[in-house]
Amino acid sequence: MSDKIYNILFLCTGNSARSIMAEALISTMGEGRFRGFSAGSHPGGRVNPFAIEQVKAIGYPIENLRSKSWDEYAGIDAVQMDFIVTVCDNAAGELCPVWPGRPVSAHWGFEDPAAVEGSDDVKRAAFDRIFR
Repeated sequence: MSDKIYNILFLCTGNSARSIMAEALISTMGEGRFRGFSAGSHPGGRVNPFAIEQVKAIGYPIENLRSKSWDEYAGIDAVQMDFIVTVCDNAAGELCPVWPGRPVSAHWGFEDPAAVEGSDDVKRAAFDRIFR
């Protein structure tokens, strides 16, 4: 068995919810075999507080979480990714940068929990449903 650690970049449009949660899940559940990263095509500038609640609950460090552009991972000096996964249909349909190292790409679409309207309990339930 290989000891290689695989880098996975999760992409969505705003990098505020789905991609953040995917980064945390693969990093914590990947048993040291996977390192998650996340970014957005049009980052919103902040991580959704309900996403922060979800990742904090599984023990993922939240201090360095931020909404960032996918351009941070497209430069020649960027961390080389093994896999790129879009988690929203909008990002999947956009023209992506050329990624260093020619990683494998895939689309795994999830509904946007940040688009759910209602009380905090309703929103929290939407985030929990996507996170699980």
